[in-house]
Amino acid sequence: MRAAEGAVMDRRAYHADAAALRADPAMTGDVWKLERSQVFSESGDPAWAAFCSGDWDRVLEIFESEREDIRAERQSYERLGLRLRRLRIVELPPTSYLLWEAQSHRIFVECGFEIRVLDAGHIRQFESEYPLPELMAYGDQVLYHIRYDENGSPAGAKRVDDPALARAAARTVSELYEQAEPFVDFFEREIASKVPARGSVGGFPSV
Repeated sequence: MRAAEGAVMDRRAYHADAAALRADPAMTGDVWKLERSQVFSESGDPAWAAFCSGDWDRVLEIFESEREDIRAERQSYERLGLRLRRLRIVELPPTSYLLWEAQSHRIFVECGFEIRVLDAGHIRQFESEYPLPELMAYGDQVLYHIRYDENGSPAGAKRVDDPALARAAARTVSELYEQAEPFVDFFEREIASKVPARGSVGGFPSV
């Protein structure tokens, strides 16, 4: 996938392109999202800014306020005949980023999205040279290789129109997904006890 030819897009162009792809009546079926990296920088995100400042209550308030939009997003996928499933690869103990991200994923699951979690030990056979790429596979037709800059901030994606490669990627992610555990089980075991309680002062994990 890294070597495949494709159209490189910045973040805005990528989001517009993916939205147009989802709206295409010919695009139906499964959409797979693979999340591999353990550390990012979500610059420009209010919840991330609150996290970096140690305001955990504000992080949770922001994520809670997004429920209506998340439900609308899920309903949009359904109307378009698409089924989005996300596989989150994790390394333990979870990074501070994952502690933050998991709060958002919890809201997504509670709003009807399907997310599972797989320990990184299950994918070592695929990572002899490089970590698995962050990707989205649409309808066994199109792949997006998600790109990040040197600081770990989202930088767009490379679109690859190669059905054979898209099918292979989707098949691999789906097989890993079958080995993974429900997000809620992972959250309760590995996340819930590691984040500050509401209203607490100090003890916040460093970014």
